[in-house]
Amino acid sequence: MTSQTLNVPGPDQIRRAPKVLLHDHLDGGLRPGTIVDLALEQGYEALPETEPDKLGVWFREAADSGSLERYLETFAHTCAVMQTRDALFRVAMECAEDLAEDGVVYAEVRYAPEQHLTAGLTLEEVVEAVNEGFREGERRARAAGHRIRVGALLTAMRHAARALEIAELANRYRDLGVVGFDIAGAEAGYPPTRHLDAFEYLKRENNHFTIHAGEAFGLPSIWQALQWCGADRLGHGVRIIDDIEIADDGSVTLGRLASYVRDKRIPLELCPTSNLQTGAAASYAEHPIGLLRKLHFRATVNTDNRLMSGTSMSREFERLVDTFGYTLDDMQWFTVNAMKSAFIPFDERLAMINDVVKPGYAELKSEWLFRQTAVTSGPSSVAG
Repeated sequence: MTSQTLNVPGPDQIRRAPKVLLHDHLDGGLRPGTIVDLALEQGYEALPETEPDKLGVWFREAADSGSLERYLETFAHTCAVMQTRDALFRVAMECAEDLAEDGVVYAEVRYAPEQHLTAGLTLEEVVEAVNEGFREGERRARAAGHRIRVGALLTAMRHAARALEIAELANRYRDLGVVGFDIAGAEAGYPPTRHLDAFEYLKRENNHFTIHAGEAFGLPSIWQALQWCGADRLGHGVRIIDDIEIADDGSVTLGRLASYVRDKRIPLELCPTSNLQTGAAASYAEHPIGLLRKLHFRATVNTDNRLMSGTSMSREFERLVDTFGYTLDDMQWFTVNAMKSAFIPFDERLAMINDVVKPGYAELKSEWLFRQTAVTSGPSSVAG
């Protein structure tokens, strides 16, 4: 058995491996039990199920439609119970705890402040409640023996007209827990160029932003996000595969947009399970991540919505390991890609890579040596 074979991680090693998450929605990762609790506290009576396990199943099945629009409908219930300061604090705190328990050491979690105002909160109160929840979750994780750092991405909804307002909000809180900006929502009919004023403002302020693009819509969405809006990263970007041609002999030709994305090392926030649910890929084996990894795009692995997809970072990697035979070296490659692409300062990213990510994988990769030693070296008998 070769070291490469032994380097294929099992579920326990995958869970313990340090992981970095760039694309995770706060309102898509609630614990089902928390939704039930908050609905009861707030008098919200529209839940399709009131037993946590059944509710979790409902979310996954409702999201498993193959339609991005239907997938997005499930968020009506989670957003409905995230309208008070206490609710936002609890959801953010539990998000940090759950990610840390799963081995995530750095996460950027996004949410749309404009979707949490129906009970009278201001945009600023929403941001401050979530930030405080993340900090408390980080503290609780440390007390439980885990380490995690969570940054917030403030999202504007692409069908609304508040992008500049949310961009300005992100800039005001950029040194207080918010690390960047995003736009999200249904892509078809709502191109990112509708929000050019927000992106121009962020560029003038030297601030970071990512754009949901190339998920349900194709190459024009990616092209606009990059060449018109100037996105630092692509939220999903999975449809870049449409600009890559594979010949019968297996040779690969990149179109100009795909070449630009690879040459410029533009990060792709790939979310395999979510992409299957929304119809962006037919199966894990057919997901473009396999080819994008081989071609050395700046690919990263993400959860998108842990509740709706019934997933976690560990489960995403388990599926990729099972499908593509990925090793710990591959996991480290994806993780370093993500950390390089984070929106925190360069020296902090470098410290996370050198002091947390690489040592964590080195320890995991060394475990097979000790297992091998334990198998081959037992008590020897010496004839007298």
